[in-house]
Amino acid sequence: MKSIVFALATLACFVSQLSGNDSKPAYSQSIPNIETGDWTPLFNGKNLTGWTQRNGTATYRVENDFIVGKTAEGSPNSFLCSNAVYGNFELTFEVNAAAGLNSGVQIRSLSKSEFKNGRVHGPQIEIENAPGESGYVYSEGTGRGWITVEQPIKDAYQNGRWNRFVIRAKGDRIQTWVNGVAVANVSDPESSQFGFIGLQVHSIPSDSGPFEVRWRDIRIRPLE
Repeated sequence: MKSIVFALATLACFVSQLSGNDSKPAYSQSIPNIETGDWTPLFNGKNLTGWTQRNGTATYRVENDFIVGKTAEGSPNSFLCSNAVYGNFELTFEVNAAAGLNSGVQIRSLSKSEFKNGRVHGPQIEIENAPGESGYVYSEGTGRGWITVEQPIKDAYQNGRWNRFVIRAKGDRIQTWVNGVAVANVSDPESSQFGFIGLQVHSIPSDSGPFEVRWRDIRIRPLE
């Protein structure tokens, strides 16, 4: 009798372990720790070495220890893109965008001559003053629209100040945090899983602007 009870208990434990493993996501839901020393700067704080502008005529300059993107009337969306490309990674930066300016950061993005004459396209992490869509994921340049369909959080971004974004891209999963608030957690198998990082200056309506957006402390940590 004892052996039967033991066998049943062992089987129950095994089933419980299987159920527990199946219920756990294959990715971490915790925000990456940006205080460790294993992050690599993407911006040297002095010049735009390692970056190339694609599309548009917005201007980019270095001022103090940050990159400033400035709108140009009549220009399409402009992008300052990393020369290096990345697959699985965690990315963090601080950003401060002018009121009225929509911006974003491209991840795993591409620019190919055979696709819309080099149009930058791929997942974009939205940057927008609150209330807005900051932290949600948009498919820039593809016509797909929003990758993050449900958007309940509209106020994680704090207007008029530096905002900390943290992003994890691993496999087809993209997760974002804005000022420590978990915003997006989406599966995106349709997009490329390898490409550059891009700092967007959005197009603006005629007779508006100019507007500026600033980025600093841009760091990346590749993942296996």
